[in-house]
Amino acid sequence: MAPRGYHVARGLRPWGRVQTGDQLVARPRFVDEIATLVHASRAGGLTSLCTGLGRSYGDSALNQGQTVIDMSRLDRVLAFDAVNGVLRAEAGLGLSDVITRIVPHGWFLPTTPGTRFVTLGGAVANDVHGKNHGRAGTFGASVRRIGLWRSDRGEVEISPDLTPELFCATVGGLGLTGAILWVEIQLARIGSSRLDVETIPFGNLDQFLQIALESEAGHEHTVAWVDCSSRGPGFGRGVFTRANWRDDGPLTVHTDRRRLTLPVDLPGFALNGLSLAALNALIHARQTTRPRREICHYAQAFYPLDAIGAWNRLYGPRGFFQFQCVTPLGAGMQPVADLLAAISAVGQGSFLVVLKTFGERASPGLLSFPRRGVTLAIDVANRGERTLALLSRLDRIVMAAGGRLYPAKDGRMPPAMFRAGYPELPRFIGQIDPAFSSSFWRRMCHD
Repeated sequence: MAPRGYHVARGLRPWGRVQTGDQLVARPRFVDEIATLVHASRAGGLTSLCTGLGRSYGDSALNQGQTVIDMSRLDRVLAFDAVNGVLRAEAGLGLSDVITRIVPHGWFLPTTPGTRFVTLGGAVANDVHGKNHGRAGTFGASVRRIGLWRSDRGEVEISPDLTPELFCATVGGLGLTGAILWVEIQLARIGSSRLDVETIPFGNLDQFLQIALESEAGHEHTVAWVDCSSRGPGFGRGVFTRANWRDDGPLTVHTDRRRLTLPVDLPGFALNGLSLAALNALIHARQTTRPRREICHYAQAFYPLDAIGAWNRLYGPRGFFQFQCVTPLGAGMQPVADLLAAISAVGQGSFLVVLKTFGERASPGLLSFPRRGVTLAIDVANRGERTLALLSRLDRIVMAAGGRLYPAKDGRMPPAMFRAGYPELPRFIGQIDPAFSSSFWRRMCHD
């Protein structure tokens, strides 16, 4: 029997659609319901987890067989200082709604991930990063205060100055330090809703790194697409994109109307080695023949996939894993070359392969993913044991280079790799709320 306020939700799946399970879900309308819901869960011997808009790829936002509090209806703006650019809002407010409210006043999010369909609470819990890590750092770097409810002390206000240890555990803490009720952030001033964007083709990974490092001083936003199917002379080729906000221009907002939505899963055989190689070659040809300089709206520059509804269906009914790693800059591009070679050899790559550098700015969270280095993100369709064997091989390459994986994107990271990649883990464990857990955390604790 479900605790009061919850209903049974069967077969819930994260964005990667590999894991599945039954959970007990509640959808409160007001923050003062959180305490009652968590206490009811705990009285039944269950743990709780707060979730947002469902864009975590793996099991970090699942609590299989336990209770989940869907925060998406807790989406009120509590205060907005349009002069100084300070916003306080409930944790369930989506970034898309934040942006439409602040852009007309000449403000934008200091850091934004590749989708705007993320809640404020989720952005904090995963300490998301964007294309401007070298300038702005992670999302947590712009957070001034957090309203946090804990089962052992009730509602507390935390900040980097007043409660540094709990703050650093909550930022990037995967929702395990309690329920994030509201978030206050310092916004970034913009003069226009458009950016000057430049695209530069590169022929190999060394050229990528040279362009990336040269671009850090003069360009705020940098990212590259890389062809993971290419071999021989074309190995490591791709297109580098760098951009800056325009100084003046219109402050027009986006629309969440999608141009295309995938109504059904693609057949599992649609993305195979041959089709991926052809698709990557087509993307490369299109990118290298498009204008080198153009003016783009922020929706096009930051969120191209948001124009396609349910794009995760591209990988078929068995879903996909996203593998995102960061390796130290001192290791150069050899780890990335080894990763791409391993992927290309088995023909299990993707057309969505992102390569970029992280800057020097330290992440505030104990479990924050970014660090100075090179990060590679790739989607890999789930082909069962064959895919898991490939991912294990990629793990070994990353570990040998002294790198780590991103928990928010993970669905099968070995616990030993998690411990090796996050040396502040013992400090974090001391800040976990005993009433909260997740499928990811239980998997990490079982070795």
